Amino acid sequence: MDLGIKGRKAIVCASSRGLGKASAMALAKEGVSVVINGLTQERLDKAAAEIRSATEVAVTAVRADINTEEGRNALIAACPDADILINNNAGPAPGQLDTQELSHWMKAIEANMLAPIFMMKALIPGMRQRKFGRIINITSAMVMSPKFSRMVTSTAARAGLTGAAKSVGRDAIVDNVVINNMLPERIDTDRQVYMAQRMVKEDGVKDYEEARRLIVESLPAKRFGTPEEFGAMVAFFCSAHVGFTTAMNVHLDGGSYEGLL
Repeated sequence: MDLGIKGRKAIVCASSRGLGKASAMALAKEGVSVVINGLTQERLDKAAAEIRSATEVAVTAVRADINTEEGRNALIAACPDADILINNNAGPAPGQLDTQELSHWMKAIEANMLAPIFMMKALIPGMRQRKFGRIINITSAMVMSPKFSRMVTSTAARAGLTGAAKSVGRDAIVDNVVINNMLPERIDTDRQVYMAQRMVKEDGVKDYEEARRLIVESLPAKRFGTPEEFGAMVAFFCSAHVGFTTAMNVHLDGGSYEGLL
C-alpha cells in the first residue's frame, strides 16, 4: 500500500532508540526525510547511520533536550516546515502518590504534556497553511487503563496531553491536519528492560527472566509487541489516507485494554 507520504518531512522526538527510533525508521522506509533527536551524541549518530543505511533518505540528527525551550527551538530550526511530527519522550519513574513531590509532578508535566504541546503549537500553523499535517503523540496505555497506581504522574500528564490534542484536533482537521495518539503497552524496548528489573528490585520477583515471563503471561497476546509493529502503525497514521481521522487513541497493547470504547 502506498501511504502517499514519499518526499514529506518529519520531526521525530526522542528517536535515538526505542519507539521513537522505530517510528523514524518506518517513516524513512516510506520515503520521508526525518529529523531525529536524542540526548546522547554517540547513540544519536548510530541511529542516524542505521536509518540512512536502511532507507537512503535524508536524516538529520539533532542533539537537544526537548524539555527545554532551547532544545525544542533547535529541533524546529532543523525542519521548520515539517509535515509530520511525532511527539515522544521518556516517561517519569514509577511512584505511588504519597512519594510524588511537586518536583516529580512538574518534571512529568513538562516532559509528557507541555513539551509536546509546545511542539504542536510551533508547527501546526505552517501545517495548516500548507494543508497537510500529521501529528502522533506517543502516550501510554495507562491514559485509558490506569491500572497501576505507581504510574500516577505519567498517567495524569499524558491524559492532559490527550485532552489538548482532542481540543486542537477538532480545529485543525479542516485544513487536513490531524492529531492522533498511540497508546503502547509492553512493546519490547529498553523501557521493558527497566520495568522487569524494577519488578526484581521492588516486587520480590526471583530474577529478570521470571519478571519477563510474568509480564508476557499478563498479556492476552502472550508476547511482547515489537518496535517494528509499532513503527508501522505510526507510519500508517501519518499517511495521506488518514485525513478524516483525528483525536483517536490507538491501542497497541496485545489486547490488554479491557474497555468496550
